[in-house]
Amino acid sequence: MSAIQLAASKRVNAALMVLRVVVGAIFVAHGAQKLFLLGLPAVSGGFGQMGIPFPGLAAPLVAGVELLGGLALIFGLVTRLASVGLALEMLGAIMLVHLPGGFFLPTGIEFPLALLGATVALALAGPGELSLDAVLARRRVGGLPPRMVERRTGQRRAA
Repeated sequence: MSAIQLAASKRVNAALMVLRVVVGAIFVAHGAQKLFLLGLPAVSGGFGQMGIPFPGLAAPLVAGVELLGGLALIFGLVTRLASVGLALEMLGAIMLVHLPGGFFLPTGIEFPLALLGATVALALAGPGELSLDAVLARRRVGGLPPRMVERRTGQRRAA
């Protein structure tokens, strides 16, 4: 790998980390707001007024996906799975709530569309090297955790 490719790779990894952390923080804030500030009964009632199907089921599901998915993005853990879940949620928010409001805020699609784009990008690109996903992947040899490799081969993996 040339010095230029290495520098570009480091910048891409840094960019993916910034994207993950910022988008993850937004989702954590929205999930925590639904769970701890508004409360699930109020969120469920609001979902019902907005015409979201099964609001009693949707409210805790959305709050949980936002909070846990956002934390997963921040740490770069199960990033692709979390990104897909969050992207599907944003697609639902656009289709069920924001589309009739046009493009611009406060009721339009522009904010959920930006989050949809960011989560799809993370689902496609992955978390980058500055993530727990990458740390865990580096610790595996042949798809097995280091302890299992040692147990099966009797040899320790060089650090």
